[in-house]
This record gives sequence, C-alpha cells and structure tokens, in this order.
Amino acid sequence: MDLREKKTKRSIINAFLTLRSQKNLERISVKALAELAEISKATFYLHYRDIYDLSEQLQNEVIQNVLNSIAHPEYCLTESKIFIEELFQAFHAEQSLIETLFSGTQNSILPTRIETELRRFIHEQYPDIDKRTDMLLTYNIYGGYYVYRKYQKTTDMKEIIDVVAQAKI
Repeated sequence: MDLREKKTKRSIINAFLTLRSQKNLERISVKALAELAEISKATFYLHYRDIYDLSEQLQNEVIQNVLNSIAHPEYCLTESKIFIEELFQAFHAEQSLIETLFSGTQNSILPTRIETELRRFIHEQYPDIDKRTDMLLTYNIYGGYYVYRKYQKTTDMKEIIDVVAQAKI
C-alpha cells in the first residue's frame, strides 16, 4: 500500500470514527463520511463495500487486539482472577474504540465474538470440556465485559476485578 492510499484509508477511518462517536451505525451515510474525509464516494467504494464493511473491519481489528492481549486464555477455566485481569486490561487498552465501535445496536458483538474465539481455542486445547466449564467460560466473558463496561468509569479497576473473580455459578 502506497503512502497516498494509507492517507486516504486513515482519513476514511478517522471520519468514520468521528461520525460513529456521534451517531448509531445505521445513521451514517457514505455521502456524509466522504464529505468529512474529503474524498469522493467512489474513493470510499474502492476500499469498502459499504459502511457496515468498514465498521466490521474496524471491529475485527479491535477484537483481534483484545484476544492477542489475553496471554493465558486457558486461565478462564482455572485462574479466574488472572483471566479477568488480562481481559480487563485488554478492554482498557482498546477502551476508546470499544466505546465507539460497539455502542448502540453493536453492543453485543464484542463479547459474543470474544466468547466464540476463546471457546474455539479452549476446545482445541481441552477437547473434553464439560458443559459446566462451557457455562463458566460464557459467564466469565459476558459477565466480565458488561461489568467492565458499566463500572469502569466509576469504580477502581482492582475492586471490579476482585468482585468478578470471586463470583461463582
């Protein structure tokens, strides 16, 4: 990718993130994005199929960054506190993008995808996992995500981690 193409994509992404921070995904038009990015609609379509394609690509990057930040995904089964710490640190590192890209109708995409990918990884490592362990995985991912989202601005992170890590099903 040449420098001009990189600058164009960066301009598109910055314009999208600006609009997305102000509006639900469904209310963003290619026309408005192109005007803000100072490009033509045709230029936008050279890079993305539509607004949803752009959003999905950015979401996929954030999801991959979160997953890559979890050093020990298998700890969700044995070391809940360490797993929750890693999960929260991963969320914190991507906090701004998470708040923008996964708001409104997109709110459930992040925990669903994180759970799917971690479940795939865990089942590859431990193929004989029982239903109870699967439930614990779901609980840790969804519970951790929604508790983080709700309390991360008003509560000390250590306190949140301690409470979530001690919860049992």
